[in-house]
Amino acid sequence: MGLTKTDAYTDEQNRLADLCRTLGHPARIAILQKLFSTECCICRDFTDEIDLSQPTISRHLKELKAAGLIAGTIEGTSVSYCINPARWREVQALLNGMFNSFKDSCC
Repeated sequence: MGLTKTDAYTDEQNRLADLCRTLGHPARIAILQKLFSTECCICRDFTDEIDLSQPTISRHLKELKAAGLIAGTIEGTSVSYCINPARWREVQALLNGMFNSFKDSCC
């Protein structure tokens, strides 16, 4: 059986591509920025500031949580979300590794 497309790339390349796909929506960036500035939010906090419906925001939160970028804890009938610090350190290392390999030269 032949290689799948992801098998042709390194683990780091695949992880970085997955991360970029997750970050590739402006609503998710807005959600992350909100969490960076407030430490913890519940879903209705996002609907007050981001012009999207609650189900749409919930779907984006689910994607961010699946990628490990955020964590959620259940408090009664609400879920509180916050940045996952360990995952963000990993993200920072992945991105820094790519940017640090840049050499300011051209062919």
